[in-house]
Amino acid sequence: MFLKQNLKAASIALTLAVAPIAAFADGHGAKADIVDTAVAAGDFNTLAAALTAAGLIDVLKGDGPFTVFAPTDAAFAALPAGTVEDLLKPENKDTLTAILTYHVVPGKVMSTDLSDGMMAGTVQGSDVTITLGDAVMVGDAKVVTADIETSNGVIHVIDKVLMP
Repeated sequence: MFLKQNLKAASIALTLAVAPIAAFADGHGAKADIVDTAVAAGDFNTLAAALTAAGLIDVLKGDGPFTVFAPTDAAFAALPAGTVEDLLKPENKDTLTAILTYHVVPGKVMSTDLSDGMMAGTVQGSDVTITLGDAVMVGDAKVVTADIETSNGVIHVIDKVLMP
């Protein structure tokens, strides 16, 4: 119940806070930023709630460029029971911020820039390892959709939440 209320409140807050989006553009053909693009996609409600709780919305709406490995709602749902609810509590803001910034790499890194065994430095301070094979992996998360370009970077959708 706590999670549903927080997700609903965060979704409403984000909906009110961001400009309406038509086809991920601002009406003049320009791409939307990382936050607006994720919100419009509809499969990142938990990520949006977490970014709101951590106070990172304005950062990811900034100039960038940023590369975001964005876990889906299903990725967050696969965490152990109670994990998301605990992370969204104000007293866990530092831990939540560390987890979320571990999903962000400074600069715009497209899939064509990746190499097997590549180490990418995250905003959190640790590196994530990129492996190429049957699938592109970021740590133990599979990239399910790559190269979603935004006005301030790129989003790669992943199937797990990365833990630093």
